[in-house]
Amino acid sequence: MFIKQISVFLENTVGALRELTELLGKGGIDLLALSIADTQSFGIVRLIVSSADVDKAMQLLKEGGCIAKVNHVICAAVPDRPLGLCELLTVIEQADLSVEYMYSFLRNTGDGQAHMILRLNDGQKAARVFNMKNITLLSQEDVDKL
Repeated sequence: MFIKQISVFLENTVGALRELTELLGKGGIDLLALSIADTQSFGIVRLIVSSADVDKAMQLLKEGGCIAKVNHVICAAVPDRPLGLCELLTVIEQADLSVEYMYSFLRNTGDGQAHMILRLNDGQKAARVFNMKNITLLSQEDVDKL
């Protein structure tokens, strides 16, 4: 189970992130999750939007002169308590998987779960391992409902 993520290459200048969020916001795109990784000259902004908005967001970004692409990531539910994330990371480590990046998906669902967006070195293997370990993976439809 994978969800769509939009990755945007953004120049690391004052106001660039605001301009990006303004472009999407004025286009009616609600950001469900966001992560930024930067270097001195550019950053990578990773966004989760509803599946119904992915194509529209990509069009807005293209029209705005942004370089962006859609890729697939995992959204895993972990217990929202101390060591909840550690337990997920233990499963990843024991399966000899590697986390390329990870960020939290903050939506108050009231179910006692936190949601983590993960890019792993082998997403297919991770999905199989998580299934065997009864780790809940959210589908794109699940994310759209949050």
